[in-house]
Amino acid sequence: MQISREELIHELQEERQLRSLIRRGIKHVMQKKRLEEQQHIKDEQKLREIVRNLIKEVQTSDVPDEVPHANTGINVLENLLKKIIPILEDDFKSLTSNEQQRVSFRAHVLNAVKNSLAPVDMVRNVPNKEAAAELAEEIDIEVSDVGDKFIPVRQADEEPEEGEEVSDEEKFGLPGEDLTGRNFAFQSYNKVENQILDAYESLAADEDKELFYDYLLTNLKLYFDKFEDELSPSLEEPTTPEYEAEKDAAGAPVEV
Repeated sequence: MQISREELIHELQEERQLRSLIRRGIKHVMQKKRLEEQQHIKDEQKLREIVRNLIKEVQTSDVPDEVPHANTGINVLENLLKKIIPILEDDFKSLTSNEQQRVSFRAHVLNAVKNSLAPVDMVRNVPNKEAAAELAEEIDIEVSDVGDKFIPVRQADEEPEEGEEVSDEEKFGLPGEDLTGRNFAFQSYNKVENQILDAYESLAADEDKELFYDYLLTNLKLYFDKFEDELSPSLEEPTTPEYEAEKDAAGAPVEV
């Protein structure tokens, strides 16, 4: 049976239309699928964001930032260091002319801490105010007696003449140390002395006081070491045997 030309053309047209409909249908299904996948991704991202926010809320509300130390003296010291270290750091790092200034600053601050805390223990160990007054009088007498017997042979040891004023910085100073470092240390320590005394006087137990005192001096020394390292541009760069071997094998760098 033969198909006429018109029928053949008609069948081809119908086939093209059918294929076109199929392609459009497939395209529509694929677009719908892509939209669903995009929406799924958005929903998942939104859910992740919600979970992250919930985790942050739990961390900030239920979990403490830091675990307290087992010793009260160390806890008090930690709170104190957070207040005074930034002050000492700024003043220490202002001394950039030479290392002697910073060495002097360090020595004066450490000496001042010892001098400030020593009278606190002395008064604490006295049973009452009357005894404290008697102790102070005895100390004055003893110092006076020693002063009368002392023979100054250095200019630095001579008593100032009558009417000659001695500055607070000079009283604060240590012999032989840089004067600029002394002056900076005097100003800096005046900013933190009351905070140190308040923290130390808040402790009554001997163990707490001893740990506070020892760890205060130790931490101040360690922080001064750290500040000095941060100011030193000529620190030796860390290396490894592998790097040194590779450098020797490669030879000198190419000039650019």
